[in-house]
Amino acid sequence: MNVELVREGFAKHFDGATGSVYASPGRINLIGEHTDYNGGFVFPGAIDKGMVAEIKLNGTDKVRAVALDLNETAEFGLNEEDAPQASWARYIFGVCREIIKRGGKIAGFDTAFSGDVPLGAGMSSSAALESTYAFALNDLFDLNIDKFELAKIGQATEHNYCGVKCGIMDQFASVFGKEGSLMLLDCRSLEYKYYPFNPQGYKLVLLDSVVKHELASSAYNKRRESCERVAAAIRKNHPEVEFLRDATMDMLNEVKAEVTEEDYMRAEYVIEEVQRVMDVCAALEKGDYETVGDRMYGTHHGMSKLYEVSCEELDFLNDIAKECGVTGSRVMGGGFGGCTINLVKEDKYEAFIEKAFTSYKEKYGREPKLYEVVISDGARKLC
Repeated sequence: MNVELVREGFAKHFDGATGSVYASPGRINLIGEHTDYNGGFVFPGAIDKGMVAEIKLNGTDKVRAVALDLNETAEFGLNEEDAPQASWARYIFGVCREIIKRGGKIAGFDTAFSGDVPLGAGMSSSAALESTYAFALNDLFDLNIDKFELAKIGQATEHNYCGVKCGIMDQFASVFGKEGSLMLLDCRSLEYKYYPFNPQGYKLVLLDSVVKHELASSAYNKRRESCERVAAAIRKNHPEVEFLRDATMDMLNEVKAEVTEEDYMRAEYVIEEVQRVMDVCAALEKGDYETVGDRMYGTHHGMSKLYEVSCEELDFLNDIAKECGVTGSRVMGGGFGGCTINLVKEDKYEAFIEKAFTSYKEKYGREPKLYEVVISDGARKLC
């Protein structure tokens, strides 16, 4: 995170002024995909890449903002009708509005921000931006908003000002992140627990396929509907089953004749994924990274063959990881493109990266992108 760049940019745009500097990270999710809307668990961690913003109150009722990476500026008021056009500015405006709706008093400020979370790579650059401003404004205006509410402010910004009906995981990870720890988040109760993640002798690496297949939103909705249909079928026999998270494979098999083959496959993936998350919890408590890696491969297989949200390029990268003896590898995020997340022993790292780059380029005519990530702290004030 480039603090100097932000400080220089802020001084340049605002006549040499200096403000307070805040940062918030992007995130990875080690395991637990498509479990959130099934009432299940996710396992995110904040990373050492994110957003940095400098902010200074300006004594007006206007926000003057600079997106340094885009070399764009925006100025807007704090009333609902003042919403800016630029999509990046709507994130800042939305956070202000969501705080105001909750009774927080906000006044005008000057701000400049920059980030090193790669856009479109599935590391939640938008949540990092929202969390930076939610945390900063809470601090600057002494609002005493708790961390969960800060995460919900970010989520509500996505829903109400950016048109994305996201879950809470991205903002939660960005606000609650802790160096050397992943977080098990129960998406139904919002209870969470930190688990140690400090794999000595391993690297955590993302390989970006540099593809994004269309259909993602409609395909996402279809899978959600499949899960809801199966949960409803199971509930007839087992009233306690609110979500697939509550179901077992035995319960699913009881209704196999009543659901379509496709719906059965989707439910099978979710039930197995909930169990894989629990297996990883137990493994991390023992420092057993081989089991963690095995379950990551299991997730990839399930997402590719049962949930059918992988794609040829991601399957190709996963196969190369297996060939190179990588401990764990899987598609990360919703699917249909984006990154694989890989847990790689340091002595296998160079050979894996070289083979991934050369083989991928031979087959697809372009190289993947490489991001090494370290599990880091959440939203905070830097200076």
